[in-house]
Amino acid sequence: MADAVGILEVYGLATAFASADAGCKAANVRLEVFDKNKPANADSLPVPLLVCIKYRGSVSDVTAAVEAGMEVAERMTGVVQHYIIPNPEEGTRKMLKISAFDKR
Repeated sequence: MADAVGILEVYGLATAFASADAGCKAANVRLEVFDKNKPANADSLPVPLLVCIKYRGSVSDVTAAVEAGMEVAERMTGVVQHYIIPNPEEGTRKMLKISAFDKR
């Protein structure tokens, strides 16, 4: 069975770093690469860049990491979305490696 994945999307890169750090300190997880999104309505958002944090580990550790990351993000710029996938299938696991930070 594959490690669970926790996805936490937040406003801004600084918030993503602080949230990722909090999640890694709260539980035994590892991070996949961050991803970014600048939606069409970016100018109306608190911060015009959305960053997706991807935690990997057991379901209980990923849940704890996402919760810790959300607490930090809420104190900073806010949470856009979050979701936990207990047993991602192979195609989903491959998609976790993709990052728009690699694109210009």
